[in-house]
Amino acid sequence: MITVLCSSLLSQVGFTDDWPQWGGPQQDLVWRETGIVKTLPTTGLLPRVWSAPLGEGYSGPAVAEVDSRWCVFVTDRIFKQRVGYERVLCLDAETGKQIWKYEYPVEYSVSYPAGPRSTPVIDSGRVYTVGAQGHFFCFDAKNGKVIWSKNFVEDYGTKLPAWGAVAAPLVDGNQIISLVGGKQNSLVVSFDKATGKELWRSLNDSAVGYAPPVIFTFGGKRELIIWHPTAVSALEPKTGKVIWEVPYGVRYGLTIATPRKAGNRLFVASFYNGPRMIEVSQDGNQAKIIWSGNSDSEIKTDGLHPIMMTPFFNGTHIYGVCSYGQLRCLDASNGSRLWETEKATGKGRWWNAFIIPHEDRYFLHNEQGDLIIANLTPKGYEEISRARLIEPTRRVQRRMTIWSHPAFAMKSVFARNDKEIVRVDLSAK
Repeated sequence: MITVLCSSLLSQVGFTDDWPQWGGPQQDLVWRETGIVKTLPTTGLLPRVWSAPLGEGYSGPAVAEVDSRWCVFVTDRIFKQRVGYERVLCLDAETGKQIWKYEYPVEYSVSYPAGPRSTPVIDSGRVYTVGAQGHFFCFDAKNGKVIWSKNFVEDYGTKLPAWGAVAAPLVDGNQIISLVGGKQNSLVVSFDKATGKELWRSLNDSAVGYAPPVIFTFGGKRELIIWHPTAVSALEPKTGKVIWEVPYGVRYGLTIATPRKAGNRLFVASFYNGPRMIEVSQDGNQAKIIWSGNSDSEIKTDGLHPIMMTPFFNGTHIYGVCSYGQLRCLDASNGSRLWETEKATGKGRWWNAFIIPHEDRYFLHNEQGDLIIANLTPKGYEEISRARLIEPTRRVQRRMTIWSHPAFAMKSVFARNDKEIVRVDLSAK
């Protein structure tokens, strides 16, 4: 009787999920919690559960339960007597109060030097972070004690890309896999997640890129997908051995969006060089491009040329934001554009919005700080409601922006700018 009652209550109120890494629990940028609002209030800022002060940064927050306590992990950059420090912060997810912090001095050499870029990863009571200059840390999630650390530049001879170290690492079993960009076959490196010991290294490339590693199943076997500036490579997750590669030269190393999978197809798209749809063989051992865009210009685009956002690919259609802010829908069978709109976004170079599917609709967080609920279908864009989530604080050209992906957990959205991080309750009342 108790079990039946508990199951009934859970079905009524919905379950509470976490967002422990880039892309959420399954690293696919899908929000799966139930019991979420269908519309948003349309006046003023969305009411906050809490707000906490924060320094500048592009990294999104991560949310996870640690020792029966829900925590938010986020990184930022502050200055003390003109010396810059990167910080890793752990906040109480219920109150926003600081539990612990770790800070270290770091001098930036990267472009857009406004703080760290990589979302923290929480796993097995540990927190992993990558700073903009390639500082890789493993912390005890309870108290912030450093368990082990690496410095990509010093340890691997990494030549940092223009916009710094960005890709979030990936936990797989006993290993954590990171884009390192080092010398001697160390574009990607696997470490023992408990000790930091190197387990394997793989791939060479003259550039590093920014896309996070992901693992998908093709032909019944798990494959580690690394999209780097000269190719899309599939590796054996346990050894780093190359299974297949598809050449794809990307200007300025702008491999940013997380690769998307549906069936035996893999979709990637870059700012200058546009989209590529890759088909993997039934045995998972080979791959080829089945269609691609024909434009290498972010101005005269065809298909989709995203910059920071990861498009959504559902097998039949692709939704994403193009180089000048156009929200577009593509036919996934051939890449043809079905529609575009600027209603959810705005017009300007690098104009950005993140798309998060939820049940039968989508949440969009645009760079103006709006949170939008909308329907995206092959027929067009239908806005249901929008509200202001957080104020934009970073000037880009003539507009103020937010380029940090929010986290969706605890039936809430956690979002940050260069001054604060907030939690907004989105549970259905």
